[in-house]
Amino acid sequence: MEASLLLPSHSVTGFRASKELPHVLSLRELKSIICFSVCNQKQSYNRKFYILPIRTVSGFCTSRSSVRSLEFSGTGPHSDAHSGFSAPNDNQRYSNFEKELEELFVEVKRMIKTGKKNDAIDLLNANYEVVKEQMNAGTKGIEEAAMLDILALGYMAVGDLKFVGSLLNLMKEVVDNLKDDAPHIDSILVHMGSLFVKLSEFEKSLNAYQRAVYIMEKTYGKDSTMLVTPRLGMAKALGSVGKATKAIEIYQHVISLLESSRGAESKDLVIPLLSLGNLLLKEGKANDAESHFTRVLNIYTKVYGQKDGRIGMAMSSLAQVKCALGKSDEAVNLLKGALKVMKESNYMSPDDSIMEKMRVDLAELLHAAGRGQEGREVLEECLLITERSNGKDHPNLAVHMINLATSYSRSKNYAEAEHLLRRSLQIMVKHKGTDDQSISFPMLQLAVTLYHLKNDEEAEKLALEVLRIREKAFGDYSLPVGEALDCLVSIQTRLGKDENELLDALRRILNIQEKEFGYESEEVLVTLQKIVYYLDKLGRKNEKLPLERRLSVLRKKFKMMVPHSGK
Repeated sequence: MEASLLLPSHSVTGFRASKELPHVLSLRELKSIICFSVCNQKQSYNRKFYILPIRTVSGFCTSRSSVRSLEFSGTGPHSDAHSGFSAPNDNQRYSNFEKELEELFVEVKRMIKTGKKNDAIDLLNANYEVVKEQMNAGTKGIEEAAMLDILALGYMAVGDLKFVGSLLNLMKEVVDNLKDDAPHIDSILVHMGSLFVKLSEFEKSLNAYQRAVYIMEKTYGKDSTMLVTPRLGMAKALGSVGKATKAIEIYQHVISLLESSRGAESKDLVIPLLSLGNLLLKEGKANDAESHFTRVLNIYTKVYGQKDGRIGMAMSSLAQVKCALGKSDEAVNLLKGALKVMKESNYMSPDDSIMEKMRVDLAELLHAAGRGQEGREVLEECLLITERSNGKDHPNLAVHMINLATSYSRSKNYAEAEHLLRRSLQIMVKHKGTDDQSISFPMLQLAVTLYHLKNDEEAEKLALEVLRIREKAFGDYSLPVGEALDCLVSIQTRLGKDENELLDALRRILNIQEKEFGYESEEVLVTLQKIVYYLDKLGRKNEKLPLERRLSVLRKKFKMMVPHSGK
C-alpha cells in the first residue's frame, strides 16, 4: 500500500516548499547562543532567590549547507549515493511523497503559529490513523518511518510529549528492521536521536545517533562535515549518560573538522564550542571551559559587531564561567554589559524570560559580592518590567516580590520585606488557592519576617499553617516540614510555650536532619545543642548525657566553639 497523507484542500498550494526539514520542530526562532544559568552550583534547599524557569534553546545551529543529514530531499551532489535509489520510478514516487511530507509539516507549523493548535492536532491525528492502518496491514517500510518521523515532530510542537514517546518507540520498531541503505534512513535516525534527547531517553538517543553516524561515514567518509549534526547529538547523549571523556573527544573532533573546512573564526563553531564548554563546566573544569566561551564571544563580535544582541548572549555565557572561577566582579561586568547590549539592540523584549533570568542572576551576584543596594535596584527593575508587561496580579510578580523581600531582609529592612511578602502571598493565593504547597514558601518567609518585627502571635499562626500545608504535601518527616518546625520552635520559644512540646518538635527536627543531612552534619549539631539545653532545663540528665558526648565529638569535627548547654 502506498503511503499517503491527509491534507486540507488548501494546503497543497500556497506554501513555500522547503528543501530541508528542520532537525526538530520549534515554534520559536532558535537563538544563536544558549543562555546558560550563572553560578551553576548545587544549591541548598533554602536557596537565596527563587529563579523563574528559563526558556532554553536546543538543537544544533550549524549551517544547513554543511550538514547533509538535515535534508530530507533527494537533491544535492551526493543524493544518488545517499538515497540508495536504483530505479527512476522509485525516485519520482519518493520525491512526490517527500513533497507531501513537507506540505504537512508546513501546514502544522502554520496552524500552531496562527493559534489553531486544535486544528493542528486534528490533522496530526488523522494522518496517524492513516499510517497506523498501513502498519496494521503489514506495511512497515521507509515511508511509514518517514511519516512517523514528521508526526513525532508535529506532536512535539503541540506539546504532547507522551505521544511523542509512543511514536518514537514505534519508529524504532520500524527502523530497526530496515537496512542501512534505505533512502534517507540516516535523516530519520538523526531526528529520532534529537527527539529522544528531548524526552531525556539518552541511551535510545545514543543508539540512534551511532547508527546514523555509521551509515553516513560509509557514504561520506569520517572527516565529512555532513556528520557534524549526528556527532554533536552523540556527544550530548554521551555527556548526559556520564561518558564525558568520550563526549569531549567528539566535540573536539567536530571543532577541528569545522576549523579546517570553515576557518577558525566561522560562526558554525559556536554550538560545538558552547556545548564543549558547558560539559567541561559540568565536569568541574571551569579553567578549560573559559577559553571556549571566550572564543565564542570573539567569533560573534567579529561576525556581528559589538552592538548586536547575540554578543550579549555570548557575554552572558562567559559570565557563567567567570562565576564558577570565583571571578565575581568580572561576571557582574559581563552581565551588565550583556543586558545593556541586548536592550540597546532590541534583540529581544525586556520581559523575555532569558533577559529576566539574566537580571536575576546579576542581582544574585551583586548580593554575593556585598553590593546589596545595586542588587535591589536590579530586582526592582525585574518587578517593574513584569508589572508593566503582565499587570499587577500576574503570578510572576510574586517571584520578584519574594526575591526583593529577601534582599530587604538581608539588609534588616523587615518592614519593607513584610509589605512585599504580603502582596506576593495575596497574588499566589489568588492563583493557587489556600492549600497549594507553593504558597507555604512566602508564607514561611513572612512568618520569619514578623518574628524579627516582634509580631510573634501572627508569626506563630502563619508557621502553624505552613506546617499543616507541608505535612499534607510532603509528609510528616520531610525536609520542608523540618524547615517549618524549626521556624515554629523559634517563635514558640519566645512566646514561652510548653518546653516539653518544644522538645518533642526538636526531636522531630533532629530525625529529619539525620535522614537528610547525615548523623554528623552541622545542622544536626545545632539541633542537638538545643535539645541538650531543654533536657538540662527540664532536669532529664539521663537523656542528656549521651547527647552531650555526641555533641563533643561533633564540635571537634567542625572545630567550632559551641557553648555548653544551660550556660
